[in-house]
Amino acid sequence: MKKLINIEEGIAKIKDGMVVMIGGFINGGVPERIIEALSQTDVKNLTVISNDTGFPGVGLGKLIAKKQISRMICSHIGTNSDTIAQFNNKEIIVDFVPQGTLAERIRSAGAGLGGFLTPTGIGTIVENGKQIINLEGKDYILETPLKADVALIKASKADKSGNLYYIGTAQNFNPVMAFAGDIVIAEVDEIVETGFFEPQDVHTSGIFVDYVIN
Repeated sequence: MKKLINIEEGIAKIKDGMVVMIGGFINGGVPERIIEALSQTDVKNLTVISNDTGFPGVGLGKLIAKKQISRMICSHIGTNSDTIAQFNNKEIIVDFVPQGTLAERIRSAGAGLGGFLTPTGIGTIVENGKQIINLEGKDYILETPLKADVALIKASKADKSGNLYYIGTAQNFNPVMAFAGDIVIAEVDEIVETGFFEPQDVHTSGIFVDYVIN
């Protein structure tokens, strides 16, 4: 399968109403060019799973500004006043998930798990509507997996087989999201020949990556 595609081919795979994961943490490790291209389309009614919504007009904030997202599943929206305004005006639904729980729900989808138990959120609104399981006298929330139709991630380098290498904090949500998307599209800064990486330098195996955009 051809893995190296251009950005137009990549965003053409994203359709109205899809669930889309977007890697990164605030502005670190965010697939900025894919987001910019997507913001120039008419794609709408997206459910987006991401750590946050960036800043107004920056990163994921571009999709917020264009009102292309109808539902966010994230850990916070505090850095983006546009998201806060849309949330208060009921123009967007926001499902708040504790950050560690968010990462683990994504990992659970990739690992094929039915869910996991966590004490995080017990006694707070996080537990509302969720199943509570008591084990050895302690309550836990049963958290379910999160998967996506498309995962958009960012890496520093990729080889032509789709193996990825990240620098620094770009390893935040990107590697785990690569396991949880039906289609995984990686934006990278540099493409190298297959065989360039030493095995220990492959952070995400190419078997999980469908397409690479440079």
